[in-house]
Amino acid sequence: MLLFFILGLLVHFVFFGSIFDIYFTSPLVHGMTPQLTPLPPPAKRLVLFVADGLRADTLYELDENGNTRAPFIRNIIMHEGSWGISHTRVPTESRPGHVALIAGFYEDVSAVAKGWKENPVGFDSLINESRYTWSWGSPDILTMFAKGIDTNGHAHRPTSREYKDNIKVVDEGMKEIVSMLEDFYGNDGKTAFIFTSDHGMTDWGFHGAGHPSETLTPFVTWGAGIKYPQRVSAQKFDDAFLKEWKLENWKRQDIHQGILPVDYLNNTDLFKAESMFTNAVQILEQFKVKMTQKKEAILPFFFTPFKLLSESKQLNILRKARSYIKQRKYDEAVSLCKELIQLALKGLSYYHTYDRFFLGINVVLGFVGWTSYASLLIIRSHSSFTRGVSKEVKKPSHLLSCSFIAVGVLVAFFLLIQDCPWTYYIYCLLPVPIWYAVLREFQVIQDFVISLLTFPPSQLAGYLFIFTLGIEVLVLSFFYRYMLTAGLIAFACWPFITQLWIRAKSISLSWIFFSLLLAVFPLMPVVGRKPDIFLVIGAGSLVLLLSLCVLTSLIKRKDRFINEELLLHLFQMLSIALSMYVVYSTHHSLLKKQGLPFLNQIISWIILASSFVLPLLSPTSLFERLFSILLSWMSAYLLLSTGYEALFPLVLSCLMFVWIQMEQETLQQSGVSYRQKVTSLQFTCNLDITQFRHLYLEDIRRAFFLVFFLVTAFFGTGNIASVNSFDLASVYCFLTVFSPYMMGALMMWKILIPFVLVMCAFEAVQLTTQLSSKSLFLMVLIISDIMALHFFFLVKDYGSWLEIGTSISHYVIVMSMTIVLMLLNGLAHLLTTKKLELYGKSKSHLI
Repeated sequence: MLLFFILGLLVHFVFFGSIFDIYFTSPLVHGMTPQLTPLPPPAKRLVLFVADGLRADTLYELDENGNTRAPFIRNIIMHEGSWGISHTRVPTESRPGHVALIAGFYEDVSAVAKGWKENPVGFDSLINESRYTWSWGSPDILTMFAKGIDTNGHAHRPTSREYKDNIKVVDEGMKEIVSMLEDFYGNDGKTAFIFTSDHGMTDWGFHGAGHPSETLTPFVTWGAGIKYPQRVSAQKFDDAFLKEWKLENWKRQDIHQGILPVDYLNNTDLFKAESMFTNAVQILEQFKVKMTQKKEAILPFFFTPFKLLSESKQLNILRKARSYIKQRKYDEAVSLCKELIQLALKGLSYYHTYDRFFLGINVVLGFVGWTSYASLLIIRSHSSFTRGVSKEVKKPSHLLSCSFIAVGVLVAFFLLIQDCPWTYYIYCLLPVPIWYAVLREFQVIQDFVISLLTFPPSQLAGYLFIFTLGIEVLVLSFFYRYMLTAGLIAFACWPFITQLWIRAKSISLSWIFFSLLLAVFPLMPVVGRKPDIFLVIGAGSLVLLLSLCVLTSLIKRKDRFINEELLLHLFQMLSIALSMYVVYSTHHSLLKKQGLPFLNQIISWIILASSFVLPLLSPTSLFERLFSILLSWMSAYLLLSTGYEALFPLVLSCLMFVWIQMEQETLQQSGVSYRQKVTSLQFTCNLDITQFRHLYLEDIRRAFFLVFFLVTAFFGTGNIASVNSFDLASVYCFLTVFSPYMMGALMMWKILIPFVLVMCAFEAVQLTTQLSSKSLFLMVLIISDIMALHFFFLVKDYGSWLEIGTSISHYVIVMSMTIVLMLLNGLAHLLTTKKLELYGKSKSHLI
């Protein structure tokens, strides 16, 4: 098992690393011949103003008195230049925004390996292609194009008075700079000016995604070579901005990055056509270099060119465009050049992703092979399907070994003659030994298939449909939290499907009630949107009420050991009450701007530390230990809660308690004899492995329940986005001074608590059903790898940093699920089986 775990870890590292070679390689091309327009430019110099984080609507709109906030810019729009809206693309961040403005390309997704902090590949820009450049602004932007300091919008938000007043400051500063530059150059009329923004900002002060408030930025230009304002009677756009901004009579010309906006130019039609032709040839050169690089690295009979832009078509379009220019058909030439640009951009994307299908197929082969091998291990060692097959691994046949060696050599030779990167060898050769291990188990496969043939086809199809549906629900729940609600509603129907409703009505009713109650949480807004401290107090009150019920039963017992348990229970109830007091008093202290009381901070840290120790003092009987864990960890969870999520661990734990009883009822219904009742079970470190049994189909359902509850524990009150940008109020009972590492650790602890509660409950399920941990891990591995295969195809290499990072996070979560499960299982095993003795030798616990 240790060797299998180490090999599995290495295989999964390879699978994880593959997405960076498949999805996150740099699209930039080097080695093109520079292209120049043959005609002289209308301007000798360009002045570029970039207002970091400025929204188009906030600049163009009038204030409440009908006056403009930017009189200088407004005057240019009406009397001197041209204007419009620049449609930027995600990610709407400062570094990629400035790179797009100055260098002309969108975000290089390989920057994910640099944490989105810098461009990992060098590139040309207006700065290094100009004779002289002077620039002022943020040092990060000017030197590295690394990141922006648009602090006003983040601090005060775009709808605030401070943000809008800042526009006046920018407008006055621009007026002064323009006047100074014009005077310096003697008003020679050879200066072109552009005013724009790198990105916008949402009403709540964030940017990075694709909301219109983030992607719509202002674009105003005037000076040498720029058209003067054009009066029009009517304009058609998909939005209603023109009327709102009182600019419906001044021609608006929107632009998109990457293509020369010839409609802005005040020059001859010949100049526009020649400039557009140069733009097209420049992009075509990138296409040619990319095609040549790919063609030289691939064997001729394997190379598939981009059919929409063959060499003959390239020459034909260029020849035709040049002919149109000579015939003075300038509009036709511009239109043809735009068509060539679009085809060249599509071709660049085609060659950039040329190896994606090839590499993806090899990774999928590895995934399927690894999942098949794990399944065969379960079938051979933990099931009764292959009773006639030896549990020991037989020596493989000579023919099989030679065949796979030959395949490996051929694959390596194929990659060698194509001069492929070393990582390609790993992705392409890894499936060979994996499938060799699968085919070594041919006898197991054969016996398993024979066993499956004994099942009625309709029953087998039903099992496959339910399993597939369950996997898809889990995958969809990562994107749509309400799918967890759908799954929990289906869980509520379980007693009716299995006839448990007839055998154990009270337990079944409890299962239905808590399943439906837990199903409400994924329908709620993510945590942090609307803090409500009274819900936290209410959750603590419910825990105290439940504790009183348990306390009543403890008081009826009279031996000394029970008295110690009683004192522990009272101390845990005190911890809950203290947590409620700390949350309430801290909230009011912060509202009064008095900060975090020092006493509250001390109590919070003591309660957090005691949540580890107090469960280890309780008896090892199943329900007493589980309830002690709930009380200790709920006291810590309350301190980290800001609203309805405080109720979540309580409802989840109640469902877990019922689940333990439901599983024993299921086991008894299936005819398995069991000597002890749940109430008499003891957690113990020395489990008798001879009691572990073969797996049944019900055990697959148990493993699925575990995975589903773990996913519910993670997404029940939030999502990836809410974890990445959590509300700082969650940690205010512990500290208020900004400390990212400590705050992040506390947030991860808050996320961990529901996970551990689920795993402690499953520790009891394993004890109840005599299910071995080894077989459990293998089943969870199979489920998580099937989910990982889904997320492998759902990894995004476009969109905002959050969208790209979230797609990677989904993939990582399911890939590491088995490892996390082992760690959590170890922690749960410690919490449920270990006992600290305060009075020497342990006393027996009589029930």
